[in-house]
Amino acid sequence: MPVPLDEYPIHQTPLSMAYVGTSDRNFYDRCYFNAHPRSGELFLVTGLGVYPNLGVIDAYATVRRGERQHSVRFSGALGDERLDQRVGPYRIEVVEPLRRVRLVCDGDEHGLGFDLTWTGSFPAVQEPHHLIRAGARTFLDTSRFAQVGTWAGALRVDGTEHRVDGWVGTRDRSWGIRPVGDPDPSTPPPAELMQGFWWTYVPLRFDEFAVVVIAQENPDGFRTLNDAVRVWPDGRVEQLGWPRFEIGYRSGTRLPERATIHLTTPGGTPFTIDIETLTAVALNVGCGYGGDPDWTHGQSRGDAFAEGVTYDLTDPAVAGRLPYGVIDHVARAVCDGAEGWGLFEHASYGRHDPSGFADWSAVSR
Repeated sequence: MPVPLDEYPIHQTPLSMAYVGTSDRNFYDRCYFNAHPRSGELFLVTGLGVYPNLGVIDAYATVRRGERQHSVRFSGALGDERLDQRVGPYRIEVVEPLRRVRLVCDGDEHGLGFDLTWTGSFPAVQEPHHLIRAGARTFLDTSRFAQVGTWAGALRVDGTEHRVDGWVGTRDRSWGIRPVGDPDPSTPPPAELMQGFWWTYVPLRFDEFAVVVIAQENPDGFRTLNDAVRVWPDGRVEQLGWPRFEIGYRSGTRLPERATIHLTTPGGTPFTIDIETLTAVALNVGCGYGGDPDWTHGQSRGDAFAEGVTYDLTDPAVAGRLPYGVIDHVARAVCDGAEGWGLFEHASYGRHDPSGFADWSAVSR
């Protein structure tokens, strides 16, 4: 039977919109948002995803406050009405595509709730196509757009309400193929990822422009994904060359405390951004990203799954996860004297020759 989306002239394949263009179990379509008050006081990370070939829709939200991460997650069966982005008490309303989005979570009984409206400060920018193969099999094949913006509304954590008017943040939406749901033994990770993983993603908002930098490297430093752009209010996108990173880690860890990104304008002028990291959210602690033992995106939990968990980051069992996952940091940036704010998302585990990390146990001195 047709589904409501079939009424619109948006088909990309000779199929009903009830189906995606591949039968790969790992097809997904997911959004991500973060919000913070330009400080280390609070940091919210949240998102919703659909997994058509697994029949699952889920959402999560995590707030870092002090040394605790407060998390809620919801999961249910995916229906045919894809314009209704809703699972349990969590929903996303597209008010104005690529400009304004409303997020509502009535999950207060689980410790976290909010009613937030996102407004993009600059146009969304398309990021490079990201492809990773494991031998002949596709391990990851995705597209993504990113945007920086501001927030208005209210956030409630354990019954305490925080106004978020004027908070800033970044968001992205990605779709395609990546490991989701329960592990798929037929597609193990590529050999390079078994040795180590290095990833840096930096969307930043300045008053006059936005910057989005993304890079992924193999253990030997070979870069498999690379892009750096400056976005102007009128939609112009300016390439900023091949980014070079100087990352200062906290001694005895791989947690970044500061970074300098060396870029180049199209005219050849050096363009440098200095970054200080503030508070952070570990995406493998309650958010469902790789290595989270409690919950995984796309994992079937029944028709109406909802739970809330608070993690103590000083607990050795929780802190032990941090070296082996992607961590999102609130980032304060300075560029030519101008202050900017955004995200410094980073992961470095296993071997990474350019950083001097020889194996999984290596840390900064």
